[in-house]
Amino acid sequence: MNLSIVIPLLNEEESLNELYHWIASVMQSNGFSYELIFIDDGSNDGSWNIIESLSKKHSEVKGIRFQKNYGKSQALHAGFSIAQGSVVITMDADLQDSPEEIPEMYRLVTDEGFDLISGWKKKRYDSVLSKNLPSKLFNYVARKTSGVKLHDFNCGLKAYKKDVVKAIEVTGEMHRYIPVLAKNAGFTKISEIPVQHQARKYGSTKFGAERFIRGFLDLITIWFLSRFGKRPMHLFGAWGATMHIIGFFLAIYLGVDKLFLNPHGRLIAERPQFFIALTAMILGTQLFLAGFLGELILRSKKDSQNYIIKEATTGENT
Repeated sequence: MNLSIVIPLLNEEESLNELYHWIASVMQSNGFSYELIFIDDGSNDGSWNIIESLSKKHSEVKGIRFQKNYGKSQALHAGFSIAQGSVVITMDADLQDSPEEIPEMYRLVTDEGFDLISGWKKKRYDSVLSKNLPSKLFNYVARKTSGVKLHDFNCGLKAYKKDVVKAIEVTGEMHRYIPVLAKNAGFTKISEIPVQHQARKYGSTKFGAERFIRGFLDLITIWFLSRFGKRPMHLFGAWGATMHIIGFFLAIYLGVDKLFLNPHGRLIAERPQFFIALTAMILGTQLFLAGFLGELILRSKKDSQNYIIKEATTGENT
C-alpha cells in the first residue's frame, strides 16, 4: 500500500463527503493504492454516521470513534497505530488542506528520501490578530528552541515515512511538535514545501487562542525531555550543586566574619545573608533529590528500551 491518509476530526459532518471525493479523485488520477483513516474525536454531530456510510461503500475507508473528545494528539496516535501505508499523510478534515499537495509530498518522501515533509501555509486565510500573528511568534520560538527549521509547525498537512510514525509517541498536546519528536528519535531528513491554504468552507475553527499558550508550555516540556529526559541528574544535579556551593561559601563567609572580622557585630541569624545561604543550601538539596528521584524512576521503568534499531545483521553466510 502506497499511502495511509490519517484525518482527525471533530464535528465536521458538512465537509466529510466532499473531502472523501476530493481525496479519491486525486488518488485515482495518480494511481495510488491507499487507505483513508478517519478518527472521530468525540463528535456530537453526524460525523460518525457519515464515516460509517463511507466505510460501507468504499473498502479503503476506515474509521475510529473515540468515547469522548481526547484531543488531536490522541487521535493521530490512534491513526498511526493502524496505518499500513509506506507513507503516512496527515491532514485536517475542514477542507482547508488540499489533497492536490499529496502526490508531491509522497514523491519527496519516496524518491528524495525525506523522513518528514511538512506543509507551509505561506498565504493564510485566517484572522490576522487571532491566528496569523500569534502563529508567526509561536513558530519563531519553536524554530529557535527546537533547532527544526520549519516555518509552520501547526500545519496539519504532513507526510511521513511509515518508520517515523511507528517510532514516535504522540501524547498530550504534542501533535504540534511531531517534527521535533521525529528529530529527537533520529529522523533528521526533515523539510517543508509551500502548500495552498483554503478558506474554511463550513463551520468554525475548533481551536481558540489558548492553544498558543498550551503550545508554548508543551514546547518547554519537549525541550526539557529532549535534552534531559534520559539524564535528569545532569540538569537538577548541576543546579543543585551550584545552589549548594553558593549557600555553603556564603555560610563560611558569615562564620569567618563573625569569629574574626567583626565579633561584636550582629548575630549571624540577624543578617539577611544568613537566610540567603540557608535558602540556597535547602534549594540545592531539593534539586539534588529531584535529580536522584528522576534517575530512580527512569531505571525502574519496566520498558527500558530507549533506542531504535535501524538495521541488524546475523552474520550468517547466504
